[in-house]
Amino acid sequence: MEEKKVTAKVVAVCSSDRKGIPKTNIGQGYLRVGYGLAGDAHGGDWHRQISLLAMESIEKMKALGLPDLKPGDFAENLTTEGLNLHTLPIGTRLKAGETLLEVTQIGKECHHGCAIFQKVGKCIMPKEGIFAKIITGGWIKEGDEIQVVPFVAKVGILTASDKGSRGEREDKSGEVIKKMVVELPGEVVEYALVPDEKEEIKKKLIEMIDEQKVDLILTTGGTGLGPRDVTPDATLEVIERIVPGIAEVMRAESMKKTSRAMLSRAVAGTRGKALLINLPGSPKAVYECLEVILPALPHALEILQGRGGECAR
Repeated sequence: MEEKKVTAKVVAVCSSDRKGIPKTNIGQGYLRVGYGLAGDAHGGDWHRQISLLAMESIEKMKALGLPDLKPGDFAENLTTEGLNLHTLPIGTRLKAGETLLEVTQIGKECHHGCAIFQKVGKCIMPKEGIFAKIITGGWIKEGDEIQVVPFVAKVGILTASDKGSRGEREDKSGEVIKKMVVELPGEVVEYALVPDEKEEIKKKLIEMIDEQKVDLILTTGGTGLGPRDVTPDATLEVIERIVPGIAEVMRAESMKKTSRAMLSRAVAGTRGKALLINLPGSPKAVYECLEVILPALPHALEILQGRGGECAR
C-alpha cells in the first residue's frame, strides 16, 4: 500500500490585544513585514515578530491531564500540524499562505511560570515553540499549507577593474561567478563593477553586507602584486575574522597549473554573518578556484549564520 504523504498546515491563527493572556483563534490574519500579526499585542520590530507551536506539542500537554487545551492557550500566533517546528534550524524559511517567514529562535526562557506550568509542572512552549520574522507579508488562514523553503544564499559580486569600470573591458569573470553560484544554491542580488580604488571597494563591500544583507560576497580582480591591486587590502579592512583555509586551498589548487599562483594575495573572511572571498581576475582562474571551494560554502554559511545550531536564546 502506498504511504500517504502528510501535508503540513496551519490549524489556527491566534491573536490577543494584550500581553500575558492566552490568544484566541481568529481564523485568519494579516502578517505585516517589520511587525508580525496585525492587531496582536506581541508584534513589533524585533526578531520575535510571530510565534508558532505545533498541535502535536499541544497534544503532549493534553496527555498530561489538560484535555481542554486548545490553539492559542500557549500564546502562540500560529498553531500548525504535520511539521516538527522545534527541529528546524535557525534561518529556515517557511512559506505559508501568501507569507514567507524566517525562523529566528527556537524556544525561550520562561521566567514566570504560566498557569499551565503551575498546574502540571511543565510547559511545552519554552522548548518546542519557535519564533520567526516576516520576510513577505500577506494573509494567512486556517488550512493554509506550510512548506519549508530550501535556503538560497544571497550573493553579491564585486569586480575590481580600472578598464572594466571605464567600459573598456567586458566583465567575463563576473559572468562566470553568476553562472556557478547557482549550484550553492545562490542568487545574485547585488553586482558592482568598480575601479581599483581601495576606498571605493571598501565602501561597496560594506554596503553589500551591512545594508543589502548579502550572505556571500565574491570579488574578482586586484589580487596580485601590481600597485593598483588593492582588493585584498580593502577586504582586510572590512572583514572581522580571517578564514585563511579558503585562500590557501585556492592557491594550492592553482599551483598545480601555474607557479604564479603563489603570488596571489587573495584573502577570505567574515563580517557579521556574511562570508567574503577574493577570487582572481581571469575567467579561467575564477572558474578553477570557485570549483574547488564551492562544495564547502553551503556548510560554511550554515555554521556562520547559526542555521546549524539548535537555538538562540
